[in-house]
Amino acid sequence: MEQANLERRAAEAVLNLQPSASIAISYHPLFGHHNDIMLLELDEKLLPDILHQRVVVRGQPDEDAVLCTQSKTYAIKFVGTSNSVFLIPPSDQSEFSDNLLDENDQSQLPVASILKVATGTMELVEVAPKLDKLKLLLFKNLYRPEVDIEMEGLGEVETGLYKWDDLVDLVQASDDELLSGLQALSALEIDGYWRVVDVKYMDMMLRMLLHNSVLNDWSLDALDQDRVVDVLQSDGFPHKLAEHCLCVYGHKVSEGVETNCVWKLDERKVCVHFAREILRGGKKKIEKFMEEWNRKVPECMQASFTMLEGEVLTERFGIETWVRALSVSSLPSSPAERFSLLFKERQKWEWKDLQPYIRDLSVPGLSSEGLLLKYTRRTQPTADAEPVFSAR
Repeated sequence: MEQANLERRAAEAVLNLQPSASIAISYHPLFGHHNDIMLLELDEKLLPDILHQRVVVRGQPDEDAVLCTQSKTYAIKFVGTSNSVFLIPPSDQSEFSDNLLDENDQSQLPVASILKVATGTMELVEVAPKLDKLKLLLFKNLYRPEVDIEMEGLGEVETGLYKWDDLVDLVQASDDELLSGLQALSALEIDGYWRVVDVKYMDMMLRMLLHNSVLNDWSLDALDQDRVVDVLQSDGFPHKLAEHCLCVYGHKVSEGVETNCVWKLDERKVCVHFAREILRGGKKKIEKFMEEWNRKVPECMQASFTMLEGEVLTERFGIETWVRALSVSSLPSSPAERFSLLFKERQKWEWKDLQPYIRDLSVPGLSSEGLLLKYTRRTQPTADAEPVFSAR
């Protein structure tokens, strides 16, 4: 009890040290490098998550570790310091206890026992989640019913399928960011595994839905979920995939306990789907593209070229204008990689063409203007001219 009181006196003396005051220090008998002890500097807003153990460190052996809360991702950076930072063990750590005072002399001043000299601290910097890896993992094995039947009986390693816990271990993102990434890829959980459905299979379902809407005189603005799913099931599509088709190409307009869910097909999503399908075979003259596009979309929908912002690029060859596919969803989420790829496509970009391909980029602490300053050069021949951006 006497020894504990003495240790508390030393610890309290350090905590209550006033400006310009001093305290005697000495080496602890266990003084050393103690590589298992690191200082972490935190923003106050993160303290509750740290203290209540609501954080996790994620990363594979070949990756720089990140710290994740429920909703955000932080890079862990070591920052060195030229000042000496002394670590003093807390008084309640018996393994470091050391009676530095004479127990019979209560007038003796406390002496701080130094366990380690820290050369720097770890800092947390909010970063964008690394979701490109998620895309890579899920696109390696797209959901195709005929292929999945062939893979029945194989283990997870052979099939390359991933459950939620697998993705949490492999992808450096918070749980909320990971879920948003899955939604952005239109992924769904099938038999416990997160999958992206092959585009050809999605095309078959959409076409069958549109075909049945004509046969059954359904309004595409008020599709009864149960009726649509039942009909698609009778055509051979699994129940979960039929519901997924409505989620991908539409949105709910009503939902009740006693009434069925009602969906409306999204005009832009449906039209973009058919535009992508047409351009999958390569670039086309804009007149032929528009003619074919208008022929494919449902009669009640109006295809407009403005729908294709961030989906296609136009090129002029002489008097002819050609259109080709370049979907923003296929581009990397890293700003450096995104701009590098874009400037390989075109050496110079007008703002109206560039903006759709970068507006989804999100870098904590850096605005859109900051991204442009960092990765591009802006030229503007005259005050009235549209700015043009090239690689920095």
